[in-house]
Amino acid sequence: MSARIITVYSTKGGVGKTTTAVNLAWLAAADGNRTLLWDLDPQAGATWLLDVRQKVRGGAEAIIVGDKSIAKAIRSSSIAGLDVLPGDGTYRDLDITLDGAKKSSSRVARALKPLRDDYDVIVLDCPPGSSLVAENAVRTADVVVSPLSPALLSLRAHDQVGAFVEESAPGTPVIAFLNLVDRRKKSHREAADALPGRTRAISDIVVPASVVVERMAERHAALGDYAPGSPAGRAYAALWHAVAHAPRARR
Repeated sequence: MSARIITVYSTKGGVGKTTTAVNLAWLAAADGNRTLLWDLDPQAGATWLLDVRQKVRGGAEAIIVGDKSIAKAIRSSSIAGLDVLPGDGTYRDLDITLDGAKKSSSRVARALKPLRDDYDVIVLDCPPGSSLVAENAVRTADVVVSPLSPALLSLRAHDQVGAFVEESAPGTPVIAFLNLVDRRKKSHREAADALPGRTRAISDIVVPASVVVERMAERHAALGDYAPGSPAGRAYAALWHAVAHAPRARR
């Protein structure tokens, strides 16, 4: 069976999208899956967290709309079974490039096609917002994972994600969850207690705010490397289990 493609996406920034992508990719590899993490965000946070060299000859344009072999751009990480297709600043102009390309909304899927039999899991760390890059990443996904900030207004953000996914790739399952929840804050507690019951599409998995998550930047590592038994580590493990067993998108 070809690779399961997981797109980590949010309409908003600052919700822990990149830490989610890195932890899911680490957990997939730890489960024995040949795993690729493609960093589509021009901030290249996932690339940096995994301490992978950023610069790719020809940049994003050469990989997605040019004739550069995507396999030649892939880097090994220090984690067994986990490769990285690094992001860099060239992804900042990718929407403009895609807008002028033929079949602009399926370029990521086309680029990934030669790799789908080489990997078991491919994780796409997608830039926030309703962009052509995001549409590409959603259209090729078997499942979309959407971190939400712990606030009641996140229900609106969740609705926006759902509408974008339904418009771009109808029938693609979405797994949303509350991320970086600090139960010392009343608003966070209220969101964590209320939102999962509002709609079945919001998982009851809650990732707590924790210093161990912040240490990912210091250690250039996923939680599984140094804090798998922490509450956050266990929550991400539960999220990976849900994602790994989610039904694939019907196309």
